[in-house]
Amino acid sequence: MKTPYESIIMIPTNKLIGKKALEDPYNPFAWYKEMREEESICFNPQADMWNVFLYDDVKRVLEDKEYFSNIMPEKKKPPFPQSILGMDQPKHTQIRSIVNRSFTPKALEVWESRIQEITEDILTQLSNRENFDIVQELFYPLPVIVIAEMLDVSTHDMDRFKNWSDIIVSSPSHDDADYLTDFFHTRLQAENELGDFFEEILQLNRGNSNKDSNDIISLLVQSEVDEKISGEEIVSFCKLLLVAGNETTTNLLGNLLYCLIEHPDVYKQIQQDTALIPKAIEEVLRYRSPAQRVVRRVKKEMQLNGQTLQVDQIVSAWVGSANRDSNYFKDADSFNIHRKRNPHLAFGHGIHFCLGARLARLEARIVLTELTKKYKSFSFIDTNLPIPISNSSSVYGLKSFPVKSEMIQIK
Repeated sequence: MKTPYESIIMIPTNKLIGKKALEDPYNPFAWYKEMREEESICFNPQADMWNVFLYDDVKRVLEDKEYFSNIMPEKKKPPFPQSILGMDQPKHTQIRSIVNRSFTPKALEVWESRIQEITEDILTQLSNRENFDIVQELFYPLPVIVIAEMLDVSTHDMDRFKNWSDIIVSSPSHDDADYLTDFFHTRLQAENELGDFFEEILQLNRGNSNKDSNDIISLLVQSEVDEKISGEEIVSFCKLLLVAGNETTTNLLGNLLYCLIEHPDVYKQIQQDTALIPKAIEEVLRYRSPAQRVVRRVKKEMQLNGQTLQVDQIVSAWVGSANRDSNYFKDADSFNIHRKRNPHLAFGHGIHFCLGARLARLEARIVLTELTKKYKSFSFIDTNLPIPISNSSSVYGLKSFPVKSEMIQIK
């Protein structure tokens, strides 16, 4: 019989991650390098899963739908309804296609001015302050407001969204029995509360037959009427969009500014030539990927880099390591926005390529453009003050980032 503690969400980080990475969660790269050189593919008995660290192997795990699946074995499944991240074709493709129209380049053009407006409003509120926590005051609220408006839900619940999201992407840190019990119930409560929130929104939407809207929930409800998707699947998908929509972009933005403070010359280059902004964003996605790890199930026995993977074994593909693989990236541990070739895997690969990648890139481009127009420079208030996310084995970024800013004086 399956117990909640067998689920992949209950594996403690101290069983998944090497000591070097645990000690400095914002800089796991020395551990990645060690593993690429010494044990590039290895079985971790503590976590009961395979680890793969090389670019070729990670890409194969992500794209090869013949041998790898997003559907976990029954005993490893989380004890709540799964989003499309836990689906394979054809169901995955069917659900994704319903909302894909909301994330096309043409659809996102409509949102560009609104994202610009939100960014400018927040920066205006910060304009009289030299020091502020840029994650908490800009990089967190902006993407939450955007995805909430795309879903047509109230932003008054923004703090609850963030709290639910942080809990849902977290991992237990150790395997003390009482701690795991508390962790599991906290996670389950957050899942249920967010699910109830969206179920209420759906009920209101279903009852409003006069509503003529192209927001994402309305598109999903219409597909429910057409029997293409169930109510439970809509709720799970909305939960995914809200969580991924704010966590990914918040962490991308935090990692972006961190890299630019580490490399002030690059910030100046971008100020002088804003055409470099997209290249800077892509290099940050490679250099400090907002998602460091994804998991897959082995569908049928296969060979990967000399190792035999058995049916239903779990594979942990370390995207953050693949993006530092020197076989694919020259001077991989150097931050270089002028790379001619940057085939990073930060947004995944294959059928599960991140649906919101265009939106995250758009938000990052707008934010960085506005920052370079308004601020001459940013610096660390204290190099110890950026506080990394330490309670997740997958999500990577900063939960707090106090900065000192110098505004451009308009003459």
